[in-house]
Amino acid sequence: MKPVEIGKAYDQITHIWESDDFDLANGIEQHKKAIGFVKNKGKALDIGCGCTGRFIDLLINEGFRPTGLDVSEKMLTLAGNRHPDIEFIHADICRYQFSEHYDFVTAWDSIWHVPLEEQKNVITKVIDCLNPGGVFIFSFGGIADPGAHSNNFMGPEIYYSSLGTEEFLKLFIELGCAIKHLEYDQYPELHAYLIVEKS
Repeated sequence: MKPVEIGKAYDQITHIWESDDFDLANGIEQHKKAIGFVKNKGKALDIGCGCTGRFIDLLINEGFRPTGLDVSEKMLTLAGNRHPDIEFIHADICRYQFSEHYDFVTAWDSIWHVPLEEQKNVITKVIDCLNPGGVFIFSFGGIADPGAHSNNFMGPEIYYSSLGTEEFLKLFIELGCAIKHLEYDQYPELHAYLIVEKS
């Protein structure tokens, strides 16, 4: 699936995140851990920001100036309603050209929708947009080898991919990043996240 198709799929399921059943604490403690490594709290970017605004709220409260980016128009409409003073960008991260540099970037449960063949390019692009000393947190499928699959667990067919834990680690080291934290935070599920710092 192309990212634009992912965006259209997410347009159909915003109710999942608007429901009272959605856990707004999801990912917050992990982000607090990542923010603990940040030296300068300037601009921040939330890739795949969705509609809840929970990471935008956290970043504001921590003193950042956040921007949100998502491929789903409906998610961004809802996000903009919650935070009318925040800039939100409708874009496919695979094609988007950064015009800013950031001290903090998050991509929580979002980059795993990027086509497998685009994963390295997207990660490289994200690291390039970080200021020296900037911190990146993202979640991924903590599988052993690169792979991709689709399912309709949430309703519409949605694509997922991952380079796998070792390949992500190798890529960040090649890009000159320091690995600050790696955790399988929903073990035994293969949901993992990394915190890296740009040297």
